[in-house]
Amino acid sequence: MAGINWYAGYQINKSCMTKPVPLCGLSNLQLRFLCPTDLEEVRTLCQDWFPIDYPYSWYEDITSNPRFYSLAAVYNGIIIGLIVAEIKSYFKLNREDRGILSQAFNKQTELGYILSLGVSKEQRRNGIASLLLDNLIAHLTTVDHVDCKALFLHVLTTNSAAIHFYEHRNFRLKPQYTSYLINFHN
Repeated sequence: MAGINWYAGYQINKSCMTKPVPLCGLSNLQLRFLCPTDLEEVRTLCQDWFPIDYPYSWYEDITSNPRFYSLAAVYNGIIIGLIVAEIKSYFKLNREDRGILSQAFNKQTELGYILSLGVSKEQRRNGIASLLLDNLIAHLTTVDHVDCKALFLHVLTTNSAAIHFYEHRNFRLKPQYTSYLINFHN
């Protein structure tokens, strides 16, 4: 499958990317970080939302390893959305990902990488994905991450809703890769 690569500028704290988005009728919505007890629920959601079979160890990592920024949107006790990201050093990126980013970055430059962002079908178009993304951007623009200069991700070319979402959020389209996804089996 072909994928689109996105990346949000040299400065990820652009005001146009951090505007608050009003939620429609979700006054009981809470944000919290994932924990190990969320593993099976998150696995079920990801299998429903995404066209990739992640290995079981990936779910263990995103629900317990602090290197991942794994934030859930919870409504009435049920996870209805999540974002999973990590901060990587430029020199640790694979060649293809370095190729879509600015050559001006040095080896120590930190970059945010969105592994997954998803919302339950029934709750889409309520601002939840924007809220999750805004929280990630706020995290990446703190003094602790002053060296973080960009935020990027990969999107399938067939995912027009995601493409529209990221275009609206001022992410820029970069080169496409073919056969980028690998299906892992447990």
